[in-house]
Parts: sequence; structure tokens; C-alpha cells
Amino acid sequence: MGTAKYTLVIGDKNISSWSLRPWIALKACGIPFAEERVRLRQPDSKAEISRVSPSGKVPALKTENGIVWDSLAILEYLAEHHPECHLWPKDAEARAAARSISAEMHSGFATLRNDMSMDLLARLATPPISPALETDIRRIVAIWHDARSRFGKGGPFLFGAFTNADAMYAPVATRFRTYGVDLGQFGDDGTAQAYADAILAMPEMAEWTAGAVEEVRSRKSEV
Repeated sequence: MGTAKYTLVIGDKNISSWSLRPWIALKACGIPFAEERVRLRQPDSKAEISRVSPSGKVPALKTENGIVWDSLAILEYLAEHHPECHLWPKDAEARAAARSISAEMHSGFATLRNDMSMDLLARLATPPISPALETDIRRIVAIWHDARSRFGKGGPFLFGAFTNADAMYAPVATRFRTYGVDLGQFGDDGTAQAYADAILAMPEMAEWTAGAVEEVRSRKSEV
């Protein structure tokens, strides 16, 4: 695909779930891009991000057509400009389902985000499971099970091959690992856990994790 024509502005790999989404899609598709990192939770983080992202948030994708911000918008842009990657399923019914569950992830699951924030490298105790958190986890298990059973025959991901839907749910798989969530307690028959394991086993996820380790190591050396 030639030299990189994109620059993806991301936050810390250990904690920035929204940054992971377009990053893993770009990597999985083999689309060249440069990476620009902004350290989060610093006094100047907002100002640094606002220089490239109108929303003041990461991620943002620098393109030949201008800046695209917001994870889902970036994923849609990549699908439009790289149809050869099939970032949405070819089948119309599957494509509609993939877009629906991606939008649901984008706009929902507030309790999961708050109670199980992304902390990629940590292994933490499972937090108290409130009714709202249980509802979120059960819904995700149901989404994963439904997609795998209806559309996942061609591979290990939600729609068989990797799609934008997997990019949207990848950080959730890391959260369940970080907090030791037993999905069997939330109606999983093994399907959802196998899917989470497939996401976590991706070489792209290993690369992202190695980047997080390096970031943490370098910051410790600054102290």
C-alpha cells in the first residue's frame, strides 16, 4: 500500500482504550501509518491533544483529507478508503449487525467503563458486581455469542474475519482479563471467552502490549 499517508495520534497504550480501536484496525489490515503519542493525565495533555484533535480527545487520524477524530469515525473512514480490507462484512445482514453492535459499544456500557477502566498491564481483583455492571457484562456476552453463532463460521472473530466490530470490542477483552471476570457467571457457554482469547492472542495485541510495557518502563526511568 506504499508509504504511510496517515498519522494516528494516540494516548498511553496502557490506559487508552479508544486509541487501541483504530490502531489495531490499521495494524490488522496492514495499512501503513505513523504513530504520534500524547501522554495522558498530565497538566498539558488537553492542550497537546487539542492541537490536532478538535474534540480535545484521542485518537485522531491525520489524513490527506484533514483530521478525522473519534474512534468510530476513524474506523468508518478506513473502511471507506480501504475497501480491500473488508473492515465491514460483505454480507448485508452481517454488515448491519456489525455496525449496530459497534455503535452500541461506542455509546453504551458506561458502568463497565467506570467500574473496569482499562489498565492493560494490571491484574486486579474483580470489582463488586452491581446490577448495572452485571447488565453490561451480560449484554456483551450476548452480543459476542450472537455474532459468533450467526456470522462467525469463517474465523475466530465476531464475523469470522477481523472487522471494525472486533476493533471496537478489543479493549473489553483486555478489561475482562485485567479484572479476572469469569464470563461463565454471566451466561457464557464458552463462546464469549474463546472470542476474548482470540482477540488477546492477536499478534497486533501483543505489539500494542509491548508498547505499553515500554512506555511504563521509560516513565519509571524518568522518576
